[in-house]
Amino acid sequence: MDSKESIKDLIIAHLDGELAAAEIEKLADWVDKSKNNARYYAQIKDVWKASLADASQIAETEKEWLKFLLKVKQNYRYNIFRFNTNLQILYRFAAILFVGLLIGGLAVSYALKQKPLYVASIAPKGSVSQMILADSTLVYLNAGSELWYSPKSKDKKREVFLKGEAWFDVAKHKNMPFVVHTNYYDVNVTGTRFNVKAYETDNEITTTLEEGQVRITSSDKYSLAHTVILNPGEQVALNKELNKIFVKKVDTKQFTSWKDNKLIFLNMDFKELIILLERKYDVDIEVDNPDILKLHYSGTIKNESILEILEIIKHTLPIQYKIESQQIIINKIKKGRLK
Repeated sequence: MDSKESIKDLIIAHLDGELAAAEIEKLADWVDKSKNNARYYAQIKDVWKASLADASQIAETEKEWLKFLLKVKQNYRYNIFRFNTNLQILYRFAAILFVGLLIGGLAVSYALKQKPLYVASIAPKGSVSQMILADSTLVYLNAGSELWYSPKSKDKKREVFLKGEAWFDVAKHKNMPFVVHTNYYDVNVTGTRFNVKAYETDNEITTTLEEGQVRITSSDKYSLAHTVILNPGEQVALNKELNKIFVKKVDTKQFTSWKDNKLIFLNMDFKELIILLERKYDVDIEVDNPDILKLHYSGTIKNESILEILEIIKHTLPIQYKIESQQIIINKIKKGRLK
């Protein structure tokens, strides 16, 4: 898939639903190669949807193709995205990706995970993405997260597969349950607002409920001792090391504000804070003294840069930082000197 023409042909054929499985994998590999490829695919898809025309008629000639590309560039430059609400088009794509709302960038890949075909959305470190699924469910995907969704539901069940963190506002369909699968448990709902944090590198898998009710049940890979039912304002946490589940009352804003580009820390463990900052800003942070990880921090950040955040933290905690070879190194201050 080296030429522009072959890329164009594959993308348009995919939009028309005419690709075989092998060709879909070929296109998915190309999309996965770079963010530019993913954005290029998203741009063409958006203009194709907005055109309300058969994609195969968009560019029959090279001249028409050049006009089409110009339209893509204009839409991308001004972030003008018009979305068709026709249900047939919604179900053809399974998810509408709002490229103009990305924070830091979004990589979108269409991958043949298994049959049936799953649509995969990926928010790299340093970005947050927003999407609408085929059933009108609104999803925010946090940095370093992946979500899979198939337009072909099985047994009248809506299913998504999550690695990382996502906030859901699930469209209400009483006879079609919505299930979020993680590696450790499943979150079952019919219509509600909740947040699931399931990063593989974290010690805890948490679900925080804002509205409605959810049931936490065993996954295919992990068996829970019992089903957990959450009510608004509650959070369930599965501790991997202890192999135990805990339910507690929480301030839900503390765990869902990230979708509004706002982070709230209440006596947060510094080790956890570093992980969060690395994901949000796509940076590499090292500490030169393990005692630093025992510190705790409380605060709120909105639109600050990583350096502004570090400046704020160092006025609260006994730390200093320096940047070496694109890496942030945090030192501990002791008696006015760096240790």
